[in-house]
This record gives sequence, C-alpha cells and structure tokens, in this order.
Amino acid sequence: METTSGQKSEQSDPKRARTSQENGRQESERKRRGRSRGGSRGKGTSSGGRRSPLISVVIPLYNEEESLEELGKRLTPVLQQISGGAYEVIFVDDGSTDASYEMLRKLHRANGRFKAIRFRANYGKSAALAIGFKQARGDYVFTMDADLQDDPGELPKLLSEIQKGFDLVSGWKKKRHDPWHKTLPSKLFNVVIRRVTRLKLHDFNCGLKVYRREVLPTLSVYGEMHRYLPAQAHWQGFRVTELAVTHHPRKHGASKFGMSRLVKGFLDLMTLVLTTRYAQRPLHIFGTVGIAIATVGFLIDLWLTIEWFFGKTFLTNRPLALLGTLLIIVGVQLVSIGLIGEMVAKNALDIKEYSIRERLG
Repeated sequence: METTSGQKSEQSDPKRARTSQENGRQESERKRRGRSRGGSRGKGTSSGGRRSPLISVVIPLYNEEESLEELGKRLTPVLQQISGGAYEVIFVDDGSTDASYEMLRKLHRANGRFKAIRFRANYGKSAALAIGFKQARGDYVFTMDADLQDDPGELPKLLSEIQKGFDLVSGWKKKRHDPWHKTLPSKLFNVVIRRVTRLKLHDFNCGLKVYRREVLPTLSVYGEMHRYLPAQAHWQGFRVTELAVTHHPRKHGASKFGMSRLVKGFLDLMTLVLTTRYAQRPLHIFGTVGIAIATVGFLIDLWLTIEWFFGKTFLTNRPLALLGTLLIIVGVQLVSIGLIGEMVAKNALDIKEYSIRERLG
C-alpha cells in the first residue's frame, strides 16, 4: 500500500510542477505588463508616481506667421514643466491669408504634440475656439492668443489657481499695452457686462484662460460669444475667478479689433441674456413686456372711454386713443412672439458655424 501511494505521489508531482511553472509564467507576464504600462506613462507621471494632468492649449489665430515660431519656442518648456510632457497644443488657423499654416506645419514636424486645424475661410474666434474645445483631450484646457501679447509664462500660475477648487480662471490684463481706441471701448464693454451678468471680473475679453474639462460642454461658443464664456460658466453654477496676468505690446502685425466687433459684441450680449436666462422660457420675457405695454394701452383707452361716457370729449380723431390701441396691439404681438419662441425652443437645431479644410495630428 505504501509503494502504491508513493507511486501515485510521484505520478502527480509532474502535474504540480507544470501547474507551478504556468503560474510563475503568468505572474511574470503580469509584472512585465505592469512595468510596460508604467513606462508608457513615465512622461506624464510625477516623482511621486501620480499621473500628471493632461494639459491642452487651444490657440486661435489669423495671419500670425511672424509670431508662431517664437510662440512655439516659449510654450514648449513651460508645458513640459507643468505637465511632465503630457500636453497638446491645438492651433486653429481661422482662414489666414499669409503663411501662418506653413509655420504650423513646421511646428508640427518639430513637435508632434503641436497640432493644427485649418478653416476654409475666416469664421471668427468663437468658431475657432469651438472646434478647439471639441478636439481638446486635456483635464485642464488653456486658451491664449497667438500674437505674443499673452505670456506663456503665466500658464503655471493659472494652473495653480484653478487647482484651488475653481472651474474657470480668467486672465486680467491689469496693465494693458494697447492703443487708447482699443482700451477705452474695452473698459466700457467690461463695465456693461459686469452690470448685466453680475460677475465681478475686470477683463472678460482676455484670451488667456484655463478651464476644467467638464465646463466646456456647457458653453455655447458662436458669433462673438467667446467674450462671455466666464459669464456662461458662472450662470451654469461653476466657480469662476480671475488672476492678474502679464500683457505684452504687440510685436508683429496689426490688431484685428474693430468697432464692428464691439457692436456685434453688445448684440450678442443681449442674445446671451435671452438664451441663457430665458432659453427654455421665452414667454416669460416677451410675455412680461407685452402684458406691460398692453396694460398701458388699455388704461389709456379706458380713461378716454370714461371721459366719452360722461360727455367730456369725443373719441373721434383723438391721437391718444390711437396710441392706446396701438400699444394694445403691440403688447398682444409680443405675447404671441413669446408663444412662438416657446415652440421654437423645443425644436432648436445645433448649427455648425465652420468648415474644416485641413488637419494635422
């Protein structure tokens, strides 16, 4: 019996040995894969082993060929420092007519993290930011202008500020280096926006900002709405603050700012208020104004009717009677517009305002 038992034990030993060898190989494979994954994250990992946040920088531009090479050189070390190499820069060429896109090709060949999107025509800064936000993969998304007036050295400060618990940090060009015909309208513009939005920022139009990724899908970026992104985020319930940043004089080219953009900006401010506060309830704004106007018209006609009833006056050819009737008609029309707006709001379409010509990366 002992011999038989010993033979069975010897026969089972090879099976145990093979099983042990297979387990050993599986364990070694798991360790090797773990080391491989860790190595692939090495550039985006801090010294403590924690993965650094992926940084995206969106830069809209129009005819900035003279600035791009220097901008690339100044951006690279800063982004390497704050991300450990886990970054991407998305240039959006808004239909430039100079050699801007050729410069972007050179930047892309030198550094694959520099990507570029080229529009077929000039669609505006909002359209450029919209596609940039759509393509950005970063946990934190920066925006800045390409004219070298925004300092890349400010990015670490903005990142540090947003990591204090904010969702959007907007730059404040406290000491601007722009001509008076650009700074004066801008100051007036900022005062009006502060009053309307009740968001206490000094510089809504500063291109240097940083967003948490979850903020971007909530923003409506079209027309001149890029000026109101902090206000939109604030109304959505995100935490918004500002940080004073360095502003440099323009080194190359000319400013693209004009009075037409200022007028469009104010019109878009009205649109923003209506679409943000009353997008789902247009009848509230149009109905309130319409009822108020119709009530004034009704009171005018009521007073004239009382006078006519007591024989004090005739209603024939009375301008005031015509005014009262007109106010009632206008009031009813505004209420009708509100009702139509309610129906349109239920079936609104998402319209794309740009057409991409070419993409790098």
